[in-house]
Amino acid sequence: MDNVTPKHQYMGKEAIILAGGLGTRLRSILTDTPKPMAPVNGEPFLCHVINYLEQYGYDKITLSVGYLHKAISDYFGHSYHNVSISYAIEEEPLGTGGGIALSLAKCSNDNVVVVNGDTLFKADINALERFHHEHDATLSIVLRHVDDTSRYGSVTIGKDGQITQFTEKGNASGPGLINGGIYMLNKRLMGLPHPTRFSFEKDIMERHFTTERFYGIRSNAYFIDIGIPEDYCRAQSELKS
Repeated sequence: MDNVTPKHQYMGKEAIILAGGLGTRLRSILTDTPKPMAPVNGEPFLCHVINYLEQYGYDKITLSVGYLHKAISDYFGHSYHNVSISYAIEEEPLGTGGGIALSLAKCSNDNVVVVNGDTLFKADINALERFHHEHDATLSIVLRHVDDTSRYGSVTIGKDGQITQFTEKGNASGPGLINGGIYMLNKRLMGLPHPTRFSFEKDIMERHFTTERFYGIRSNAYFIDIGIPEDYCRAQSELKS
């Protein structure tokens, strides 16, 4: 009998990219374009995110899409370089949590990396993977130190890296650690009680960090979030094709 690996035992590297944001703060310079498709030196910003994941061996990516999703699927199709691409399409906005839950249905592995499609944070994902498994974590987050946490909110960790507090943006200020938008999560996490449309940050992370094994790992790698016009313009000079 042929030794065939069942589909559910896929042992490659899987990632989800959250690419369904409305990009309201970029509407002044982008029209009819989903935020992850914002052009940076002649190619969509999302190309930089996929290239980053591919460098770490991620060969299967699910794009969580909604707003103007056809612009994304028309560009990338079902493969990009050596990466297989599938789409989890939100027929109505589901929030970041709903988008992740929908995308996980297309993933075979128990532990999956999730990144934001409008942020490039060149953290060492190999280090994240090791950290996640060594701590038997349900969720591991890559954290970035910034001089002003007010735009992002802040995250506090103990000596062992376990998360002890989330502070919402508006309530945070000054230097500190922020959620860098790179996660490794176990599928079991999304089985926790939540509404159909929900925020991963508020309804999962902030609600369950005291009862689940949530950890943060620091990285000072290059970081840019194109969510506001000033940083989108900065990306043009910093991210050369």
